[in-house]
Amino acid sequence: MAGHSQFKNIMYRKGAQDKKRSKMFSKLAREITAAAKMGLPDPAFNPRLRAAITAARAQNMPKDNIERAIKKSQEAGGEDYMEVRYEGFGPGGVGVIVEALTDNRNRTAGEVRALFSKHGGNLAETGAVSFAFRRVGEIEYPLPAASAEEMLEAAIEAGAEDCETDKDVHRLTTSVEFFHEAAAALEKKFGPAKSASIVWRPQNTVGVDEEKGEKLLKLIEALEDSDDVQAVYANFDMSEKVMERMSA
Repeated sequence: MAGHSQFKNIMYRKGAQDKKRSKMFSKLAREITAAAKMGLPDPAFNPRLRAAITAARAQNMPKDNIERAIKKSQEAGGEDYMEVRYEGFGPGGVGVIVEALTDNRNRTAGEVRALFSKHGGNLAETGAVSFAFRRVGEIEYPLPAASAEEMLEAAIEAGAEDCETDKDVHRLTTSVEFFHEAAAALEKKFGPAKSASIVWRPQNTVGVDEEKGEKLLKLIEALEDSDDVQAVYANFDMSEKVMERMSA
């Protein structure tokens, strides 16, 4: 396990996820509004909006919130969000990708640059990090949803590229193009996913010790706490012993 999923697991153990629920809903709503405004407000004809709604439902975002976010995209004078990606390096040379939706590119760039600098990292040119990642659809189900064999069989039927079962979840990987169809097929069979979104998956990882790992997690947490930042991905790897000490 590596990168963003590893970070989420550590933070879950520390109890930080519940505290960030409101902010998470705000970010999900922003993505829905932006997707609906950039395309059509009907998810049947807007793949990005379908993905945003799928991700929101996976996090148990209320239907009314989703509908309000879509409606907001059609209101006159609403914010025009720009999609921006930042790439940089964190402590230990770990590659970090930051995805943001902003109505002020200069403000967001300044804040992201300052956070990298404050936590021992630095911004890089676009493409300096993303080549080490792959853009994929990722769908997660809790272990009680099915056995490993049942989930693998369903993944094959749904057209997923891969299915891994670890001690926490069943994790299915799809192509970006087939993400929506696969997610719909799996939801029909197993119900709503624990999470479902299009992500940057590391193709190789950088090992970090406890000292650098602590600094890196602080950088990622600070970035995720920014209102403009939608998601953060990092290609780091930590041993089980280090993870246990940090999550204690």
